[in-house]
Amino acid sequence: MEKKRNVRKGRRVLLSLLMIGLTGGILVTSTYAWFTANQTVTVSEINVNVAASNGIQVSTDGINWKTVISNDDITGATTTYPSAVNQLPTGANTLSPVSTIGEIDPTTGFLKMFTGAIDSKEDGSYILTADRNTETNGTTGNFIAFDLFVQVQQSTTAYLTSNSKVLANGVGTGIENAARMAFVRQGNTEAGSAAATIQGLKASTGTETMVLWELNNDAHTAAAVSNASSNYGQVTEAGTGNLALEYYGVKAPITKLDEIALNSKDNNFFSKVTPQISTPATGIPSSAYSELVTLDPGITKLRIYMWLEGQDVDCENYASGGSVLFNVQISSNTAA
Repeated sequence: MEKKRNVRKGRRVLLSLLMIGLTGGILVTSTYAWFTANQTVTVSEINVNVAASNGIQVSTDGINWKTVISNDDITGATTTYPSAVNQLPTGANTLSPVSTIGEIDPTTGFLKMFTGAIDSKEDGSYILTADRNTETNGTTGNFIAFDLFVQVQQSTTAYLTSNSKVLANGVGTGIENAARMAFVRQGNTEAGSAAATIQGLKASTGTETMVLWELNNDAHTAAAVSNASSNYGQVTEAGTGNLALEYYGVKAPITKLDEIALNSKDNNFFSKVTPQISTPATGIPSSAYSELVTLDPGITKLRIYMWLEGQDVDCENYASGGSVLFNVQISSNTAA
């Protein structure tokens, strides 16, 4: 009898250990889309082109006008625009995931961006922490941000052309499917205004002056599909042609691990994001460009952001280490 009791007891202990192991496995998968181990993505190229149709002109300082600007124009803007804060990671510098709900900081006119990190808790699960990340002028940083001045003679609707896209450079990892762009309208002034007036334009508050664009919204890798299911409870399929998935951007610093549930919908730290523009992997059709913003006569200052959204299901470990190309072209034409 004693032997049988010991056998039964041993089985109960074994079953308990198996349950603990299974629970631990479940906890470990309760995480976020963000890369772990500080993995990053290379920015191979950024092209900012503005079509010259119907009199649109562009500038990186509000003084010198042209129809196409280059990376050198962006990084060298401080020569004639001393207060410029153009962050353009280049060379060996790379992008890391960040997140935003599109809220504008009224002090700077910048988007409130948050850089996340995955931390491990004592129970073996992972949880997200996030810090505010404000851009600085130069060729380093976790995301791309720069000022673009646009000049028109009459009220003009600007469109994103079919040349505006984010692509993988070389072998795609799927990280291009987590790409975002945003265009923050900073203000407008008369043509011929003083340089200080033009350069000093700044958005004051709210999100009404911001247009957020989600690219490649229908495309996922098999790893992203698994991530969507296990970590976000969302069902989708690999490949293209899928419905766009909802996501919740970070809106506040996350520091107290024990007080935050493993739930990316916690409204103390996250808010649902609804992009104003959302396009599939096939991109913007040449037959109907995507409306971006109405430009008033004179000079309009836009601040352009390009980043990898950490809260996107496609921003997962298998997608890290990739290389992406950012391209944006603005035209006053409605189609090619």
